[in-house]
Amino acid sequence: MASPMRSLFTNPARYLQSFRLFLVNSSEHQCMQEFVERQLPAVIASIGNGKSTINILSVGGGAGEIDLLILSKLQARYPGVTINNDVIEPSADQIFKYKERVAEMANLENVKFTWHEETAYEYESRMNAEKKSKKWDFIHMIQMLYYVRDVPATIRYFHGLLEAQAKLLIILVSGSSGWETLWKKFGSSFPLDDLCSYVSSANIKEILDSDGLKYQLHELSSYMDITSCFIEGNEDGELLLDFLTETCEFSKTAPPELKRQVMEELRKPECSEERDGKVLFNNNLSVIVIEP
Repeated sequence: MASPMRSLFTNPARYLQSFRLFLVNSSEHQCMQEFVERQLPAVIASIGNGKSTINILSVGGGAGEIDLLILSKLQARYPGVTINNDVIEPSADQIFKYKERVAEMANLENVKFTWHEETAYEYESRMNAEKKSKKWDFIHMIQMLYYVRDVPATIRYFHGLLEAQAKLLIILVSGSSGWETLWKKFGSSFPLDDLCSYVSSANIKEILDSDGLKYQLHELSSYMDITSCFIEGNEDGELLLDFLTETCEFSKTAPPELKRQVMEELRKPECSEERDGKVLFNNNLSVIVIEP
């Protein structure tokens, strides 16, 4: 009998709902903001040296929250320089929100935005078809490598577009996070489809090492409050469980034994810690900065 479990990506509206709830319940954006504030200035210190224009490529820019923080640091480091900020983002809804954010912000006169409503793979295919290979001073891929079919090929393609002083920055879940534990144990039981695959910084390091690329690794500590997942019938808890397992209505469609094991695993110290009556899932991230 076919499993009634379906990938969360078969229901884009529920995916977006669960993703937004994840952002509310986690310190994901706060820890990225802290990295951008404290450590990004050193990463971008020489990418625009001697240039009158700096070209930035955001791969999977989402609704632009982190992109705009990055741009503010670039403007501070290179005042008055023209910045071309190209964004690859397949979701029309996310691009709309990104544009709204840009419209509300002051001090962006020297930034020129171009949005490409397509996936990283579609962008690559289109550039190859048009025989274009524009070079970039800074490329960033934030929490998007789960959504590409061929991770090594994607990294190699965008790495090949770097200028001599440029950097490629990747942010994704850490190999020491609760995600790694959960997905190593249960990934084969979850209904992943072509749209998403599990990948952590451990996998990226292997790819970069085998390609002989130079990189720096920064670990960011982050958590997600999943207390509501353990309250039977709690709507927020069910959405967060969907997000953790990438399964649409996991608590209703998963076989009872799988659900029991997942719930048990989520409470273990490898995945979460219990503090002040809350269950805090280890959502640690890694930032990988790759040299040209």
